[in-house]
Amino acid sequence: MDCGIITSKTVLLFISLVFWAAGAGLAYVGAQILNSFGTYDSFVQDEHQYVLIPAVVIICISILMFAFGLLGCCATIRESKVGLSFFFLIIMVMFAAEVAVLVLSLIYQGKINGQLENSMTNTFSKYGSDTSTVDNLQTQLQCCGVSNYTSWFNTTWYQSHNGTVPKSCCKNNSISCTGRLDQLNMLNLEGCEVKLENLLMHVLRYAMLVVLGFAIVKFFGMLSVCVIACKSGGRRSGYQPIYA
Repeated sequence: MDCGIITSKTVLLFISLVFWAAGAGLAYVGAQILNSFGTYDSFVQDEHQYVLIPAVVIICISILMFAFGLLGCCATIRESKVGLSFFFLIIMVMFAAEVAVLVLSLIYQGKINGQLENSMTNTFSKYGSDTSTVDNLQTQLQCCGVSNYTSWFNTTWYQSHNGTVPKSCCKNNSISCTGRLDQLNMLNLEGCEVKLENLLMHVLRYAMLVVLGFAIVKFFGMLSVCVIACKSGGRRSGYQPIYA
């Protein structure tokens, strides 16, 4: 068997196996993005839907990977021209989708940076009627207020609670903290906007790196399909030796 065929088959079989692992990995990444933005959707509001588009695309791609990994194995082993052609088309479409995810991620991360502060300010101003979302955010990120703890000064809560901030601003080890401003050493003074933005950007950038890696793998997969198809076609159309 031609060395090029062997090498290309090995690459495609490896890629087929990687598809299953990649499918599991992408499903995990997509779920993490949905979970992260779902937890803080009250702060991201309208713009969060734009960031969830890449997450949905990632999960859809992961499902396709599981199915197409099996197709890749069968088509490669049998050197089926139809199977390989279909496999090439699948890889190309998935490659294009992953490139689209990268582009969308780059575009929509700017929307998060520009609109997050207004959304958070609006949510914090309504604190009292719905406290769980803000409390969870401040407790998990160990922050207080939008920009910092002074962001609470202009809220109805602060004015109606004798100039105190919510207890969710208290540090985890401050049991006696009541939210009074004479206990600043017991409060988290940093704002939540920067911390939330860094968290969302970290998740999004991690997803972008993962997608970029799989896009590169698929590019080499398309090259391997071309090698097998060309070599197999030339071999079938050539003269066959006649033995006496």
